[in-house]
This record gives sequence, structure tokens and C-alpha cells, in this order.
Amino acid sequence: MSLFRYFAVLLGTTFVLHAGDTPRRIAYSQGIAVYVANLDGSGAKKIAEGASPSISPDGTRLAYNTQAEKTPERHIAVADVATGKITLLPGIPGNNSYGPIWSPDGSRLIFSTMVGHNWELAVIDADGTHYRVFEPKAKVGDALNSVAWLPDSQSFYAQDMNTLYHFALDGTVKDKRSLAKFIPRASFSSGQQFSVGSDGHTLLLDADMDENITRKNWEGPPPAIWTYDLSTEKAVRISPKGYFAWNPAWVSESEILCAVQPEKSREPSIYRLSIDGKKRELVVKNASNPTVSH
Repeated sequence: MSLFRYFAVLLGTTFVLHAGDTPRRIAYSQGIAVYVANLDGSGAKKIAEGASPSISPDGTRLAYNTQAEKTPERHIAVADVATGKITLLPGIPGNNSYGPIWSPDGSRLIFSTMVGHNWELAVIDADGTHYRVFEPKAKVGDALNSVAWLPDSQSFYAQDMNTLYHFALDGTVKDKRSLAKFIPRASFSSGQQFSVGSDGHTLLLDADMDENITRKNWEGPPPAIWTYDLSTEKAVRISPKGYFAWNPAWVSESEILCAVQPEKSREPSIYRLSIDGKKRELVVKNASNPTVSH
């Protein structure tokens, strides 16, 4: 083989190995700002003042809602991670929208918005077009929360604090289940975070537990993280009793990120946990609301 062909093959092989080798990123809240960082927490970069950060599946964009002390208004924004350029998504009526969540294919966002005097879910394309209020074809509670997309981006789960619904994008109810049967001695609120694993049937979630645990600098029930297999209806606790953890996000089938507030701490921090709950590693101190790119 000639020297020229050798280097051509070598360069071609290198390109194949690294094409699409995008480093995984996380997004999180810290104080009144939203950040992105590498999966291990290094290289942190402040994006803007805001809340409810959601990193896109490819890790190139950050969706969040604006939030400032000087105004009660909240709007959905998308930032380019590389350039820092921020775009307030056009086409969203009203002045109170929050909690954007990317579809797994990165084409859409679903979020909560105030319509009249009611909280509704709304869907919009990532470029700010095709906004519409989601209309479930079933009677639901006052509001739908904890949106968890299915891997195919064509349907999602959401809960109204009593029932878990599986919706198609046109509002059709594909399935519904009583949350009271999910986890013994657990309750759910609008703040719970749900997500579906890559297998399409393992639900990762947090719940408020009815457990007799008191802690200084903590109000309310202790939170815990569980998985729930939608096929077998089996629930498995990840965070042990007394280990206050919430806002879980999948890293892989065997690991998650979540917010944890240690017993003597006044603020939560982001930890990486193994699914069996045995491995616990600090990723970002004094931070919460983690999401992870694919």
C-alpha cells in the first residue's frame, strides 16, 4: 500500500470512529440560573437566569423557562449551547408558561401554560412553530403534570395526581392507571418528575412518602425515587429510606442522576446513583433539576 493510501485509510477510519461522537451533557438549576455541563459535572457553563432546564437529546440546545425577580412573567426559551444565543419561542400566547420537555427525537417541546385561569399542556415545534394546546380526549384532573415521552416521540405519559394517563399526540387515551396502586404509602403532586426508559416500559419517578421521618431544614414528606415496570406492575425503590432524593433522570439502564439533600445540608445537590442504590457519587454541589442528553 502506498504511503498516501495508508494515511487516507487512517483518516477515514478516524472519521468513522468520531463522527457523531457528541459528548453527553447535563442541564441543571443552580440558584436562579440554568447551566449546562459535561456528564461528570465538569465544564459548567451558565446559560441564563431561568428555571426548569431541559437539555435536548443531542446536547446542543437547552430549553427552559425565563424567570426573574422583577417580573412574574415566564416564557419558553431555547439556547444554543455552543454559542449561547437565546431565542424566546414565538407563537406562544400569554405570559405564563413553564417546564419545557424535549421529545426524544428533538423535534418538539411540551410544557405547561396558563390558558384563561387553567393550567394546560401545550405542544410546539422546536423552532417555535405549530403551537397548540393539548386537548385530552378524556376527563382529567385540574392539570396534567410529570410528562414522560415514549421513545418513539409519538405519545407520552402524564399524571393528574390521581391517575397516570398514556396519551397519543392527538389526545387519545391509550391507557390509564390509578397512581394509588403504584407505590404503597406514596402520594404525588405537580412537582414530580417522570421519565420512560429506553425499553419503553420502565418508568422512573419520584414520590412523596408517608414515612415517619423528621429532619431539620425540611418541610413536607420525604421524597424517594422508584422505578415502576408498566408491563409487570412491579415497583422497585432506588433511594433508601431516609435518603431524600427526587427529580430523577436516566443516565443509562443502570444509572440515574437526581437531586439529593443530605441530612445536614440546607440545599440539594446532584448525585449519580446506580439503579440498585448502592453507588452514590456527587456530580454538582448545590444544584437540582437535572436532565441528561442521549
